[in-house]
Formats: sequence, C-alpha cells, structure tokens
Amino acid sequence: MSAPQSLAELYDRYVAAWAAHDPDAVVALHSDQTRFWLHHGRPAVDGRTAVRDAFAEMFAALPDFGFVVHRTEFGPRHWVLDWTLTCSGPGGRPLRWDCIDLVTVTDDWRVARKDTFVDGVQFAAALAG
Repeated sequence: MSAPQSLAELYDRYVAAWAAHDPDAVVALHSDQTRFWLHHGRPAVDGRTAVRDAFAEMFAALPDFGFVVHRTEFGPRHWVLDWTLTCSGPGGRPLRWDCIDLVTVTDDWRVARKDTFVDGVQFAAALAG
C-alpha cells in the first residue's frame, strides 16, 4: 500500500488499522523513530518494533478492544482525538474509560509520536467493578 498523502488520509487509515486490531498495519503508518507513551504510569516506548509489540500486547490483553470517537481536532501536523475505550472485564462485564490522544506526524505523513492520556479515575473505577 502506498504512503499516505495527507493528514486526513493518514488519520483515516490509522483509525481503520486500530479498528481492525492489526498492530502491523498500525505501525506501518509510524516513522522508524516513533514513540508511543501511555500516560498512566508507564514509560514511553521507542522505535517501530517496540511500539508494534506494545500495541500487540494491548490487543491480546483486550481482545474485544473497541473505541468510540467523540471528536477529532486537526492541526497542520497533528491531531487530538477525544475517545472512549471499550472492552470487557472479568465475567464479560462491559468496561469503558475516556482517553485523549495527541498524535504528531512527520513531513512525509508518518506517525512520529502517539501520546495517550487516560482518565485515571474512570480507569480505576472500571477495574474495581
């Protein structure tokens, strides 16, 4: 597949890859020197291979991972995504918590960095049941 030619095309392909739970398709849209940082007590992950592994672990831990996009704000070389993560907890109980992503991109339309900020109170409450 050819490289994205615009921020809008990159965004559409990126969201589709996440919806497909395909870590290879997700990181194919990242730069080689990419960084992913889940701001919830975890260190940043650097490099395409390590980021791919982090996404694969997430999909394995949350096999029914889903998301609801509330809004997306675009800048010249970034987007901010306001979204809710959905999944099932123990016993199939539905879980959800709000997140914000800040995604910055390179001049050739690759994801340079993805920062995900989690609503910690909602996350703790969801896991506590």
